[in-house]
Amino acid sequence: MTAPTVRKRRRLPLVLRNRAFGAVWLGQVLTQAAVRMFQVGVSWWLVAYAVGAGRGLASGLFMAVSTLPAVALAPVVARAVAGRAHRSVLRTAAATAGAGVLLLALVAYGSAPPAVAVYAATLVLASCQAFFDPCLTTSVPELVDDEDIEAATGFELSTQSLASLGGALLGALVVDAAGVAGLATGCAAAYLAAALLVSTVRFRPAVAPEPQDGAEAGAGKARGLREVLAGLPAIRKILVCFTAANLFTTAVFVVIPLYTKSELGDGGSTVALLEAGLGTGTLLGSITGARVPGRPTRLGAGLLMVMAAAFAVAYLVAGRLVLAGCLVVAGWCVGVIGVRFVALFQRLVPPADKPGFFAVMQAVLGASFPVASLLFGLLGDHLPARTLCLVQAAGLVPAAIALALLRGPGADGRDRGQAADVNRQPHPSDQSPEFVATGGER
Repeated sequence: MTAPTVRKRRRLPLVLRNRAFGAVWLGQVLTQAAVRMFQVGVSWWLVAYAVGAGRGLASGLFMAVSTLPAVALAPVVARAVAGRAHRSVLRTAAATAGAGVLLLALVAYGSAPPAVAVYAATLVLASCQAFFDPCLTTSVPELVDDEDIEAATGFELSTQSLASLGGALLGALVVDAAGVAGLATGCAAAYLAAALLVSTVRFRPAVAPEPQDGAEAGAGKARGLREVLAGLPAIRKILVCFTAANLFTTAVFVVIPLYTKSELGDGGSTVALLEAGLGTGTLLGSITGARVPGRPTRLGAGLLMVMAAAFAVAYLVAGRLVLAGCLVVAGWCVGVIGVRFVALFQRLVPPADKPGFFAVMQAVLGASFPVASLLFGLLGDHLPARTLCLVQAAGLVPAAIALALLRGPGADGRDRGQAADVNRQPHPSDQSPEFVATGGER
């Protein structure tokens, strides 16, 4: 191979010059889009077609079921990813999810499926996705060369939001056009295609990095989350603040279909517009978050207040374009918060503790999602959807105040008196999915 050919090959995007990574990445895009399409589509189907009285509870219960496995199965997932071949885990998870929703498509063919079948398929899909996502992130070093790990991580994370956005746009539209059967068929095709793509790839054995010196070798033992947080009280308080905030921000996924049906009287196209506003805002926040100035805690508090203001406007003024604009603002705040606080945690948490810390932290933050879904689903059966927006706004204010009042080492990006550049550009790995400040897209 000539030198110009080598240089041209190196200039190609990673997914084109590394076919193994490209195939697995495409499988990830398919699964991310499919699971988001299914969530949005079924949530809209329950509110618009399947349920009369109690549609809020039905929608909230569905969202709770679709997010609970990622929390409940965290220890099982960790053991499976650590103890089994990653290709096998990915292939099995995708194939099982595809089979589950394909069965739902057969049940729904020709008539409306029973709600219990939809909930069962949702549980299978969410459980399989809980294995697929962390296993894929862990297997990156088995797919690319060492010098490409950073590029692969950044590429993988940057496309997750786009895939989720695409799925969210299609969900309600597909249900309006083809019902649950069409929705399930599309999701099954995506998952089975992902399983086939993974099956064509050969994973290389992962090589553990060697310690640089004897001192580091003795310090590489990971500690439990409680031990880590005991030495980082500011991080512990930040997690508490965002867990409380999640109870009100994640409710937006229940509020959107209820608001569309009861307040606007519109159809799936409006749901798609609103989901697009939220997803676009989140993507813009992820892109611009590194350039937003301010200390993390004060910035985070200010962004929570901005989100509260956006939800308050949605309460005061009912309109599809007004609500879409409010969701763009709220999504942007989510994206900025995720970038800045992941960067903060990447600096403060010792390297050996990061895998366990981020995994458990995701479970802690994610635990608020099913609670919020059920709570706002129940409230949605007794309060107007616009009032739910006001409840969201009011709930964010105490969390914002508590975050703004945080003081001490680590609260401003300084660990044990040592200065850190809180406004540095985050590394691609800083924007990891382990921390989504509002339990948003996965």
